Amino acid sequence: MAKLTAACPEMIQLASGIRDFAPLLAPHAANADALSRWIVQVPGADLPHLHAFSRGLERDRDAVNAALTLPHSNDPTEGVNTKTKRIA
Repeated sequence: MAKLTAACPEMIQLASGIRDFAPLLAPHAANADALSRWIVQVPGADLPHLHAFSRGLERDRDAVNAALTLPHSNDPTEGVNTKTKRIA
């Protein structure tokens, strides 16, 4: 990691942003508020791709909040889709 951040200092900011976002991927009721805080912090980083990612989250905020806070999953459906694609 030291070599990577020495070659590209933006990686420090990116790693920090991703490290803060990663816990949100485990559904929890408090994640909606945590996501709001994360989105507010993102513009402080000079990382255009991360800005674009956070804007995308904002555009579909209801779906993102549901995905990050509710225990439901579409894994079984996705599994069937994958099997169907393999057959076709």
